[in-house]
Amino acid sequence: MLHHDIRQRERVWEHETIAAELDADVYFAHPYHSWERGLNENSNGLLRQYFPKGMELVEVTQEQVQWAADRLNHRPRKVLGFRTPFEVFFGKTVRYTKLNYLRLCRR
Repeated sequence: MLHHDIRQRERVWEHETIAAELDADVYFAHPYHSWERGLNENSNGLLRQYFPKGMELVEVTQEQVQWAADRLNHRPRKVLGFRTPFEVFFGKTVRYTKLNYLRLCRR
């Protein structure tokens, strides 16, 4: 029990350090309150399109992970004004055509 308490305090210190370095607030969701983790739950659902629940993740290659990440990062999101996370993060506008989409799918 003592080891668990020490590790718990270390985690608290880690998030405080990161928050101070980034000058950001940190919030924790309550256990079993999935509605407090909306973005996380939505992202998990999107990832499940590529890695179904119950799938042995030890069999997933780095290439498969990168392919899924690329697909998700180039998927328009309503919350971003139908821009993609890639466009928002890098400040670029990408014109998605069928050819560009097919290239992305082949990666």
